[in-house]
This record gives sequence, structure tokens and C-alpha cells, in this order.
Amino acid sequence: MAQIGIFVGTVYGNALLVAEEAEPILQEQGHQVQIFEDPSFSDWQQYGDKVALIVTSTTGQGNFPDSIAGLYHDVKDKLGHQPQLRYGVIALGDSSYDHFCGAGKTFDALLQEQQATRIGDMLLVDAMESPEPESVSSPWVESWGKLL
Repeated sequence: MAQIGIFVGTVYGNALLVAEEAEPILQEQGHQVQIFEDPSFSDWQQYGDKVALIVTSTTGQGNFPDSIAGLYHDVKDKLGHQPQLRYGVIALGDSSYDHFCGAGKTFDALLQEQQATRIGDMLLVDAMESPEPESVSSPWVESWGKLL
């Protein structure tokens, strides 16, 4: 099974809750899982040939939470080609804002540009429709884990 690093960008804790709910689901499928609540570039590099799951909320005008902004910029500035990386994205947002799920979409676009392989579709969780994001993310994680 896969080694999965869950890289979390959160402000109020919803993205961390989603990550913590995903961990046992993936472990039950036989995967090794580690959550990075305040992920660093060195954490990311450990998973360069494994699997990354980005779970991030969006702030302001499509911006990253502080906890993952540095990682995004390091991946963008210090890495180029990442064809051996497999990944998934769970983006949390609020559709009443112009840049709905902007942080997750931006991270996904960067990884696509770097030729990493996205497993499955990106999950966009709308706070307007799903005030408890794990109710939407947990079934997605179950399906996503089976694709690995």
C-alpha cells in the first residue's frame, strides 16, 4: 500500500479536522499515513516519490492559510519537475467568495505544471452547502484511497 503525507492548510481548524478524519480511513485500507499540520519543505521532500494529499482551506481573495503558504512557495520556487509524485487535493472554501477554493485550485495547478500525477478528481467542499466538511470529504477519501 501507499505512504501518504497529508499536508494541511487551516485557519479555523476545519481542514485539520478533515485530515484527522481521513487518517483512519486510509489506515484501514492499509496505507501508512502522516499528517503535517504545519508542513515544511523538508516534510514535502520526504514524499516526493510517494503520495501527497493536500487539504487546505482558502482565505481572503483565494489565498493560502499561513500554515501552508510557505510550503506552496517553496514547492513553486525550489522544485520543478515532479513526475514521480502522486497526489490528491481536498479544497475547502465558501462559494459566496469570488475565489472559491482558490488555494486548493492553485496548489493543484502548480503540481499539474510540475507534471505530478493527480489521483482522482479534486474535491471542492463548499461551506455554504456542507457546514461539516468531513461529511463530504470522508466518502471521497474512502474512494480516493482505493485508487492508490
